[in-house]
This record gives sequence, structure tokens and C-alpha cells, in this order.
Amino acid sequence: MLAALPIEPLTIVLIAVGVFVLIIFAKTIRIVPQKVAFIVERLGKYSATLDAGFHVLIPIFDRVSYRHTLKEQAVDVPPQQCITKDNIAVEVDGILYMQVVDPKRASYGIDNYRFAATQLAQTTMRSVMGKLDLDKTFEERDVINSAIVDAVDKASDPWGVKVTRYEVKNILPPQSIKDAMEKQMRAEREKRALIAESEGDRQAKINRAEGDKREAIAKSEGEKQKRINEAEGRAFEIQKVAEATANGIREIAKAINEKGGVNAVNLRIAEQYLDEFGKLAKTNNSIIIPTNLADIAGVIKAATSVIKDQAQTESSQAA
Repeated sequence: MLAALPIEPLTIVLIAVGVFVLIIFAKTIRIVPQKVAFIVERLGKYSATLDAGFHVLIPIFDRVSYRHTLKEQAVDVPPQQCITKDNIAVEVDGILYMQVVDPKRASYGIDNYRFAATQLAQTTMRSVMGKLDLDKTFEERDVINSAIVDAVDKASDPWGVKVTRYEVKNILPPQSIKDAMEKQMRAEREKRALIAESEGDRQAKINRAEGDKREAIAKSEGEKQKRINEAEGRAFEIQKVAEATANGIREIAKAINEKGGVNAVNLRIAEQYLDEFGKLAKTNNSIIIPTNLADIAGVIKAATSVIKDQAQTESSQAA
């Protein structure tokens, strides 16, 4: 076997110096990632804030004491018991969104800004929930979120932290309250169903009444039009009959004025008189004979006189 070669003391010193130089070099060079800030202290006192990029520090004197991310952070706020205005215990949790805007104040303004912001959000949550009834807590989520953001952001301003928003995740009432709320919702749904059914029935009745009304109006309008049409028909019929009668009378008058017309009229009147007298004379197989047969000649003479007078009147009017 080969004997181990002795190491020179100078070599050991050189190796030690090389390692020391590497360590010093590693402590001197700092590369800061994007959206990250380094806080540098020189001899225990704040010296500078290093932004993203390449930086050189003074060995031994400079030291990176704090590292902060400049991204927006989502901090989970643990669940907690809150008492509402109507003395109901509910469990509430949420998420707090914040961002470091001043790394120096975030390093020296408070020991742990994430823990402090979480605790402040919880205390503010208890205060806000204590001012609301249980029913309002589900409706006023925006109010709760705004109140917590305002309170935490105001308190965190000296810490160099900006609170952007807060969101309530869950509001969990006790199981007994859940059961009562379920019964209330069931009753409310049944109430709305009954109201909707009654509204539908009312609308149906209104529609039927409106239909009956329109039907009655239509029937009356039809009956009215029917009577008007019948009246116009009767009037037209009467007019035509009157016109026909007038035409007949005029034709008779013309015939009377012709040669032998008066004799023809006398003969016609005598025939009608005898015909009507024959109808009246027969009653129960009995024959009625007038006591004065000269009445027939008198009737014929009177009718003939009327016809002559009428003919003379028409002749004088024509002249």
C-alpha cells in the first residue's frame, strides 16, 4: 500500500482561505427575485431595501434581516364564535386579502403583521356581528366585509400593509336554529304557493267574467242588429206595398177615365157587394135577406158618384 502523502501546512491555510473567500463572496452577492424585497441592516441598523435584481453587500457589516413578498396575500381567518344582536351564537370564518406596500415599516412597525391582521379581523367581526340580527347577517355580507376592511386597513397603515378586501366564507348557526329556519322557509314557500294559487284562481275568475261580459255584449249587438235589419225589412216591405197600391190606384183611375170605365166600375162594385153580402148572409145555414133591396142600387150610385168626383178633380188638376 502507498503511504499517505503528508499535507503541507501552507496548503491547509490556502484551502481555509479559499473556503472563507467563497463564504464571504456568497454573503456579498444577493439576487432578489421579482415581487420580493430584502431589508438590509448594517451593523444591526436599517441600511437599505433591496428591490428585484442584482446587489452587492459589504461582507460582515451588511446582513439581510427580513424578506417580504410584495404580492397580494390571502390570509385565512380561522372560524370563531360570534354572538348576534338577538343572542344567537354563530360560527364565522373568512379570507383576508392584503399586500405589503412598505417593506421597511412591515419589518419594524410590527412583529408579525399577518397574525396581527388576522386577530384584528376576528375582533372586528365579533363587533360587527353583535350589531346585526341573525337574519340580517346573511343579507348584509357586503356591510360586514366593508366594515372589516376599513378597520383592519386603518390599523395596518403604520405596518406598511394595505388591506384590499375581506370575504366572509361561512356563517354557520347552531343546528336548532337551522331546523327552525328550515321550518320557516318551508312555511314561507307554502304561503307563497297558496298566494300564487289564489292569484291564479282570481285571475281565472276575472277572465271568465270578462269573457261572459264580452259574450253578452256581442249577443246584444247581434240582437240589436237583427232587430234593425227586421225593422228595415218591414219598412221596405210597407214601402213597396204602398207603392204597389198607389200604382194600382193610379191604373184604376186611368181605366175609369177611359170610355166605358165608369160602367165597368159600377159592375165591379156591384159584384163585390153581392159577394160580400152573400158571405154575411150565411150564418148557421140561414140566409139573411135585407128588407130594402134598393140599398144595393144606392150603394152603387154612391160609389159611382165618388168615382166621378175623383175623375173630375184629376181632370181639373191636369188642365
